[in-house]
Amino acid sequence: MNATPQRRLRPVLLALAAAALLALGFLIGQLGRPAPETSDQTTATPTEPAASIWTCSMHPQIRETQAGQCPICGMALIPVEAEEEPLTDWQLQLSPRAQMLASIETAPVARQPVSREIRMVGKIEYDEKMIGVISARVSGRIDKLYVDFTGVRVRKDDHLVSIYSPDLLATQQELLEALRSTRSGSAALRDTAQRRLEAVREKLRLLGLNPGQIDAIERRGTASDQLTLYADMAGVVIEKHVSTGMYVKEGAPIYTIADLSRVWVKLDAYEDDLAWLRYGLDVSFETLAYPGRRFEGKVVFIDPALNPVSRTVKVRLNVENPAGELKPDMFVRAVVYAKINAYGQTMDPNLKGKWVSPMHPEIVKDGPGSCDVCGMPLARAEDLGLAPSEDPQPEQDPLTIPDSAPLITGKRAIVYVALADRPGVFEGREVTLGPRAGDRYVALDGLEEGERVVVNGNFKIDSELQLLGRRSMMSPDAPGAEPEKPEPVATSPEFERSFHALWEAYFRLQTELSQDRGDQAGQAAADLAKALADVNADTLDDPAAEAWRLARNRLEQTASPLSAAETIAALRKAFQPLSDAFYEAALQFGAGSERPIFRFHCPMAFDNQGADWLQEQDQTANPYFGASMLRCGALTETLNRTDDGPKAKGGHRHEP
Repeated sequence: MNATPQRRLRPVLLALAAAALLALGFLIGQLGRPAPETSDQTTATPTEPAASIWTCSMHPQIRETQAGQCPICGMALIPVEAEEEPLTDWQLQLSPRAQMLASIETAPVARQPVSREIRMVGKIEYDEKMIGVISARVSGRIDKLYVDFTGVRVRKDDHLVSIYSPDLLATQQELLEALRSTRSGSAALRDTAQRRLEAVREKLRLLGLNPGQIDAIERRGTASDQLTLYADMAGVVIEKHVSTGMYVKEGAPIYTIADLSRVWVKLDAYEDDLAWLRYGLDVSFETLAYPGRRFEGKVVFIDPALNPVSRTVKVRLNVENPAGELKPDMFVRAVVYAKINAYGQTMDPNLKGKWVSPMHPEIVKDGPGSCDVCGMPLARAEDLGLAPSEDPQPEQDPLTIPDSAPLITGKRAIVYVALADRPGVFEGREVTLGPRAGDRYVALDGLEEGERVVVNGNFKIDSELQLLGRRSMMSPDAPGAEPEKPEPVATSPEFERSFHALWEAYFRLQTELSQDRGDQAGQAAADLAKALADVNADTLDDPAAEAWRLARNRLEQTASPLSAAETIAALRKAFQPLSDAFYEAALQFGAGSERPIFRFHCPMAFDNQGADWLQEQDQTANPYFGASMLRCGALTETLNRTDDGPKAKGGHRHEP
């Protein structure tokens, strides 16, 4: 009884199995046949086109014939959808994802007013052109000093000193004889005597007697051995050179008088501010004596010589001082707001069309003529470089870019431009920069209004171009050209000590990478960032401080990817541009000690693109391959040696 249901169920199972086999055979036959053609293409099921070329979104130079992973960063390759216009030697194309990962940011090139606040300090001085000396016109003895201490304010024609001078007697007697001769004798003799009388009068005037004194001698009819000197200018007696009873010779100084109705203000301007300072700029200043009160003056002279110690240049203002409130040697704090035009010129547009004295530029007239001081012919302000040249748009605002856009090597500035007609393509350009105003530079040449320049991530673009062997910041002329080396600068012991700590962090990072210790390499990268922030540049002079500012910017830019690196492969990739930045720093600032440092090159790094690095030992320790190819590389240069210089380049080697 129990076997009966099983015998009934067996035929059913066999039938179901046969049906399944038939269905499977039909499907296999259908899959083996070619797809039928259809006339309605829109109804065809879309399929992903087979890509013949695969690339990396972060490294577009990678070209593979099949899907896989990027040999540099390990990211999945993506298909190249269409053949694009070829890139030049100074262009790099990045996908949207690569731009996001590289933190690329751009900003427009814009025309805008540019001004700079320049603060200076200085002090008030005498106007040298308003200082006079009262001197003895004859030899004699000082009998009376009417002004017997300095600081006395005198007016013109005030009596100053009485001198006993026997030498005056003969000349006075000659005057009286000539006067008597004019009153008797023939007409011809009287005419001769009159001419002689005028000559003697002139002689007495040259000896220091004024017309009133000469008239008094003629009225009195007797000679005097006393000569009173009078002030021929108003001012303050700032020096008394004699005392009562002293004998003086002809020409000896007696008093020095300064007219304080106009004074000079001499200010110290730093070297990097000179581009903003020009004749005619309005300057306001204040003194400690009158807090909160502003005085005004104009720049009338800029010293042609630079003080080699303070690295400053004297800038002079002429300031009217009718009340005498401004006193010599007062300290002042001044500020000037300088603007420039579209051509980087800081000139006073109010001087356009004026005529100026070449020797005394404070003399300005509306037309041609002569200088009121020296009589020289006036010249056009444009010819003297004091006013803008004739231009149809002299007031046009200059082109400006953010200060983070240019990569400055010391002799050139490189800017990366996002091409508007080719999304994702960035092009390097060498530009001419004008003065820096706050957080912007004036762009004099190389850029057009409306273009967008890279303000963040430009170092990463430049590093990628270096990896590709194309034109870059350090090799702007042609692929494979010898990089331009920066000029060495003088440093200080304080800077060298802190700079030495930065090098120690770099060498620790190189060692950890060569030993495949990723965690320790990450800690060394963090120590490097801290050491970079602690470098003490306060004791550097201005040229060295500016050179360090540029070098520090590049070191910071190339070191920043280290903090975001999560794998040792990412650390090694970031180590390459960092090593280039440290090499340039070594050429400029040394290595923080007297020991030599060694530069190596591995031609096989980064898929045979090659890379350099620096280390303390002269035996190869490759940070890009680690233990897998520790001795892959060649010593190419030795820096800071005390012998005959760098070693000759060696050959590539693979040591076990």
